[in-house]
Formats: sequence, structure tokens, C-alpha cells
Amino acid sequence: MSKQQPQRPKARLPRGLGDVSDGDVTDRQEMIATITAVYRRYGFQPLETPVLEYLDALGKFLPDVDAPGEGVFALRDDDEQWLALRYDLTAPLARFVAEHRNDLTLPYRRFQVGPVFRQEKPGPGRFRQFYQCDFDTVGSRSMAVEAEACALLSEALEALGIGRGAYEIRINNRKVLNGVLANAAVAEGDSPEATARRSHVLRSVDKYDRVGMDGVRLLLGPGRKDDSGDFTAGVGLSEAQIDLVVGFVTAGSGAGSRGEVLDRLRSLVGDAPEGKAGVDELDTVDQLLTAMGIGSDVVTVDPTVVRGLDYYTGPVFEAVLTEGSFGSVAAGGRYDDLVRRFTGQDVPACGASIGVDRLLTALRHQGKLDASGAAGPVVVTVMDRQELPRYQAMVAGLRAAGVAAEMYLGNKGIGDQLKYADRRRSPLAVIAGSNEFGDGTVVVKNLLYGKEVSQGITDRAEWLAAADVQQTIPAADLVAYIQRLLAGPAAQQ
Repeated sequence: MSKQQPQRPKARLPRGLGDVSDGDVTDRQEMIATITAVYRRYGFQPLETPVLEYLDALGKFLPDVDAPGEGVFALRDDDEQWLALRYDLTAPLARFVAEHRNDLTLPYRRFQVGPVFRQEKPGPGRFRQFYQCDFDTVGSRSMAVEAEACALLSEALEALGIGRGAYEIRINNRKVLNGVLANAAVAEGDSPEATARRSHVLRSVDKYDRVGMDGVRLLLGPGRKDDSGDFTAGVGLSEAQIDLVVGFVTAGSGAGSRGEVLDRLRSLVGDAPEGKAGVDELDTVDQLLTAMGIGSDVVTVDPTVVRGLDYYTGPVFEAVLTEGSFGSVAAGGRYDDLVRRFTGQDVPACGASIGVDRLLTALRHQGKLDASGAAGPVVVTVMDRQELPRYQAMVAGLRAAGVAAEMYLGNKGIGDQLKYADRRRSPLAVIAGSNEFGDGTVVVKNLLYGKEVSQGITDRAEWLAAADVQQTIPAADLVAYIQRLLAGPAAQQ
């Protein structure tokens, strides 16, 4: 009777998750460093919060989610309390401020970078774990916060090489749409039913970029079936009510200046107090942006921007790339009620989040990043295993000088070692055998430059004779020579 073999686990990723390696990790780190340098210039300080929070502390604010706890990954703690992976970085910030409000200097300006998790249907470019890069100001009602947020997003995108004309910052105000809905008698008052109905309208309008105006009309009315056959229930508005909401959504179409769009919005909100307050707030933001020299070519008033998250209470904004089909790469807004959930006290707040992974993909697609990944380390090959201490000393000397380097640790011959260095995208390889050790020399092979010159050379002797492809130098000069090569042509003159 044979023993049953133990069943091996299958190597597989959970749906909606992805591994990130090599160049992607390096590019992400460099991009985040560029963005957070801008955050620091604006006076924001770093904060880290745990990836796990109590479920009730996170609250239910995700778009397109109707059941409490749905949309998040949750588990019970050993004390039977529900914990959940954070779905954004804003709800944990509200918990942090509420918990430490007596120790914080307000306004409190923080930035945070980290992964967030959403239990949503995965799709192309839509993952269940993704990185966000947030900045927030807590404790100020001034519309200067919104104006600075728009200016900061603009500066961050340009720091990454996205020039004027290749992006837009679009701003709107939830209060304006609420005023329009009040005029249309859609959802008056603060009852749970009215609040839920307004949220349903907001989520429908927020899908404008994905479903178009015809799709929005269906979502505001009887409902919409998508290409896969899934049906989304509609708000159930009348045609007259839908026309008024659509008039609001299209108020920015063919827009001129921010002021011209604001004039159209004033006519739509009429005498609705909340709507008028929303337009006035946008007008203040417009004046502040103008004072900073930021015109309508950079920041526009766009009524289609409403954002799906339910905690926004006033201005909302997003950064959109106008080249390609990437759409929004950053978004945010004012959320004056989020901290009050914990304290019962009014604590105004506003902030934005840059979608790191989406923006990274966009930058690579636009040719602003090298898709092949970052350069690897200098590889010191091993021709004589009896001389390992000498090879290790070379590597140690390079590392001590700040050069990324490694000694080949496999058991292949020199040809395969050089192939290994190529696959590692190593810029240089160091070669030394008994002859070189006897002469006190080493051979430095310029792998990247060798690839370039080989494109126009077919004769091996001619290739070896090409300047800087392969040089024999004194072993004592190895570190200085490699530093000079890695510094570029200017350092070699």
C-alpha cells in the first residue's frame, strides 16, 4: 500500500493582485520621491498609519457599495472585534486626528504614501491593492486650502515631466449639485432617504467619463445594463429632473474661463442657499488661483467632477491626463464631517490622493520612463575560484565608493557570466584571471556602450578596438575608472 504524496500548494496570485519587481519598484520609488519633495515644499509633514483599522473606524464611504463592510477585506480579531484593511488613507487620518487632537498643532498638514485595499471586481488596470500618495490639511475652512491643492497637483505633475497642456486640474463643488437637486425637488432635507438619493445621483454623475451622457441619463432614470449584461439600478428621476441635472453636468461644455462657467452655474442653482454657497466658494478658489498665476488652461471648473466617495462635503477636484486614455491620476476634495464621526466636533479638512500605479503606467506609456528597468550593478566575474578573496575585495572597494556592485556567485564560465550581467542590465563587467593578477591589471567591459557600438560594427577586432568598449587598466585604478565611466562623458574629459 503506497503512501499518499502530500499535496503541493499551487503557485498562484489571488485575483486582483500583482507582483511588482525590478524596474517598476525603482521607478515607483523615484516617482514617489519626486512627488513627496513637492509636498514638503508646501509644508506637509509625513505620517504613517497601520494598514489595519477597526471596521467601524473606517466607516462606509466607498462608491457603488450598498452593504456595510462590503468593498473591504475584513477579519475578526481575537477579541471578536472586526478589523479591516484600509481602503484609502483618508479615513485612517480622520481616526488619527480624533485620537491625537489635543497634541496636534492645527492646521495639521500631513502626507502619507502606502498601499490600500479594495474588495472590488478586478479588471484591466484595476487592482485590489494599489498605492496612494496623499496630502491633507486638517483644521482650516479657508478656500486657500483648495487653491493650494490644485497648485500642488500641478507642480507635482510638472516635476514628473508632464508639461502644460498634457494635463488638467478639474474642480467642482458638491454644494452646487445639491443646490441644483434642491431646485429640481429631487432630494430635499437631511433625512437618510434624501441623503441616500443624493448619493445615488452623485455616483451616477461620477460615471460620466465611463458611460457618457446617454449612460448618465439611464442611471438617473430607469437604470442601465452594461456590455456584460450587469444591470445597475437607476435613481428614478423624471425627464424634467434629469434635464436639470444634465444641464448642470454640461455647464462646463465649451467653457471659456472659470468665471464664465461659474456664471452658468449661478443661473442653475437659483436661490438655493447651498448651491449659491458652493458657487461662491469656487469663485474664491478662482481668485486665489489667479493670484498665483494659474489660469484656466491649468485649472478648470468642471461640473462633471463629483467624486464617488460619500464623505466629500464641498469642493472636489481631480487631475486628468489629456494625452492617452488614462483619465484621472489624482483626486480629492473637502470632507468637513469625517473627524466629527469620532468627536462630535466640527473639524474641517481637505486633501487629495495621487494614484501612484496609474500615474506610473501613464508615465511609462508616454515614454517618460525607461520600460526596460533601472541599470543593474557592476558585476565582478570569477575566472579563478581560488582567488575569491581578491574578487571579493574588488566588490568591497566599489561598494565602499558608493558603486552598486556584486560578485558573480554562480558556477558558470565567463561567457555565461557575461550573459548573466547582460540580463541584469549591468553597465560594466570586471574580468580578471591569472594573467591579469600576474600583471596587476583588470579588464573592464562597458556592456551598455558595447551594445550601442555593436549595432554598426560586424568585425570583432574592430569592436574590441572601439573606444571604451573594453579596456585593460591597472587594478589600483579600478574604482576611480569605474566611477568616471558611470559619471558619464562629461566626467571623462
